[in-house]
Amino acid sequence: MAKPIMVQGTASSAGKSLLCAGLCRVFAQDGYKVAPFKSQNMALNSFITHEGLEMGRAQVMQAEAASIEPSVLMNPVLLKPTNDMGSQVIVSGEVAGTMTAGNYYEFKSRLRPVITKSYNTLAAQNDVVVLEGAGSPAEINLNQDDFVNMGMAKIADAPVLLVGDIDRGGVFASIYGTVKLLSPEEQQRIRGIVINKFRGDAALLKPGLKQLEDLVGIPVLGVVPYLNLDLDDEDSVTERFSQKVSGKPLDIAVIRLPRISNFTDFNALSRLEPVGLRYVTRAEELGGPDLVILPGTKNTMGDLKWLQDTGLADAIKSLAGGGTPVIGICGGYQMLGRTLSDPDGVEEGGDMAGLGLLPADTIFEPKKVRTRVTGAVCPLGGYYGGLAGIGVTGYEIHMGRTALSGGAVPFCVLSDGQPDGAVYQNVFGSYLHGLFDGAPGATLVRLLLESKGLSVDFDAGVSFDDYKNAQYDLLASALRESLDFKKIYEIMGISK
Repeated sequence: MAKPIMVQGTASSAGKSLLCAGLCRVFAQDGYKVAPFKSQNMALNSFITHEGLEMGRAQVMQAEAASIEPSVLMNPVLLKPTNDMGSQVIVSGEVAGTMTAGNYYEFKSRLRPVITKSYNTLAAQNDVVVLEGAGSPAEINLNQDDFVNMGMAKIADAPVLLVGDIDRGGVFASIYGTVKLLSPEEQQRIRGIVINKFRGDAALLKPGLKQLEDLVGIPVLGVVPYLNLDLDDEDSVTERFSQKVSGKPLDIAVIRLPRISNFTDFNALSRLEPVGLRYVTRAEELGGPDLVILPGTKNTMGDLKWLQDTGLADAIKSLAGGGTPVIGICGGYQMLGRTLSDPDGVEEGGDMAGLGLLPADTIFEPKKVRTRVTGAVCPLGGYYGGLAGIGVTGYEIHMGRTALSGGAVPFCVLSDGQPDGAVYQNVFGSYLHGLFDGAPGATLVRLLLESKGLSVDFDAGVSFDDYKNAQYDLLASALRESLDFKKIYEIMGISK
């Protein structure tokens, strides 16, 4: 069985996902067969495995760092919030239903055997498993029947590294308070403390670190600097939404929907040198971008109503009418059509008018489409003609089917002969997540530059996969410099 190590945090966004990815990379570099594991993930960024099963993107990112294929064993439970009170519950990659918080806590007792089996199967296949907690282990209102933090550490008999985010302030208090709110048995599981996201000279922290060690009786294993790395985000707690980019030849505006999902689709665009990509929540922020993107969403009808209420719907239609290209992905594609119908109450129920920028109509259906696909862009003319014939890869995660009419043509044809998406004048939509990771992304940027009369010659750099691998190597290097890996291996019971 694998040797486990678990990373828990004093709060959400303490850096657990990134540190787990870095640990996966270090262990893989050191010759171990390593896999990530998170028993329960709450996020709208998800992924489809080769088997057609759905899992959270954080564990996909960590699997990439470990240089292995993602598996739902790594994330047996995924919660995808549909509104403030309920979530779609994914168990072992399949939809178990949409539940309120109360209903889920009645249901979760059935999940412990699923989680235990997933972990044990993964542990039997690997030398090391890096486990990630969720939120904080000190959420004492949730500790009964916990299988995410200390409950999971007990199932796996895993030593725990507790991570605190110093960038947000109060790190010593948050670490001390977290430890002291745990039972004596749980405190004993914490074998090391990590201070994360530090800016400055770590030597200045030494007096505080020594006092913290004396107070909690747990060694500090390192101080990790604030790392400006470009890796996939787990959920909407991301700095990408607030980043301001200026001075770039191209201005791409992504609408930050309330239930935005899979915004990792646009990371491949933002890394390209000519692109300034920003997220927009108000009509007055939109301005005159070179491209508007409507991303995926877990609640298409609810977020479309939000677009209309905020004035963004009218602003987008005005830009499209003036010739600005508009692209919709998944739920964003559905919004671009004429009508959305929900006869089975999959989302909001009833019928709703779309933005009317594509002659297409969507009907929601209870069965979720989950598939990995390849294909090629159709022989298009007009604005997007330069994309014609380019190969596409991606994955679909949606509930509903869209029918075209009135002059719209499919965007691409998949390897099984089925069409996907729609193109009409300067607007196109597609169900494919990950569409811009390859050649379509760089080609789209060249088309946008050409439409502005700018040089289309720019260095797209290495492939997106190679780019991400370089980021994982930088992460591993930073952790090797910051953490006491001799002690970490000792904690895990591995002789080095």
